[in-house]
Amino acid sequence: MPGNLLKNPNGDENLEHWELTENGGDQWGTGDMPEDSGHTFNNESITKYFCTSFKLCIKRQVIDLLAEGYDPENLDIIQPAVNVEDWFSSRTDCGCIYMLTVTLLDEHLEVIEEFKPEEVTIDPNCDECSWKKVSHTFTDYGPGLRFIAFQHGGKDTKYWKGRYGVRVTGSSVTLDI
Repeated sequence: MPGNLLKNPNGDENLEHWELTENGGDQWGTGDMPEDSGHTFNNESITKYFCTSFKLCIKRQVIDLLAEGYDPENLDIIQPAVNVEDWFSSRTDCGCIYMLTVTLLDEHLEVIEEFKPEEVTIDPNCDECSWKKVSHTFTDYGPGLRFIAFQHGGKDTKYWKGRYGVRVTGSSVTLDI
């Protein structure tokens, strides 16, 4: 079984494998580390990040666990822990908004359980802008897990032309099986 079930989690392949559900302003883009506000990332193997614009940018990936080789009976009996991780940062000259939603889905794409932390607004005048981690582990969610939807994004808070919104990278979804 693969480690990270998300394809292209850091932007190495530009926007390949991601469904752009919202692509506002000057749209989604990618950049090279260290990002233009100078924050280094804690993992040197990650060399790129995704960046958002002045209107909402949301991207989504739906993981088909059976297509990834997981046995439905094992998924139902074992109910493996589903580990989610995402990293986000802000530029030092422009605030941003970050959002994340991860949903466990059954065979009919009906919601079994959802992780949706509060939207984060970063103001560089008073908040730390460096990379921050969001993580969550789903456990005891019951039988029926077949898909995992991972969705994240945001925008800047000053409506500046270009890509001054939240930066995201290091996204991962793994199963303990």
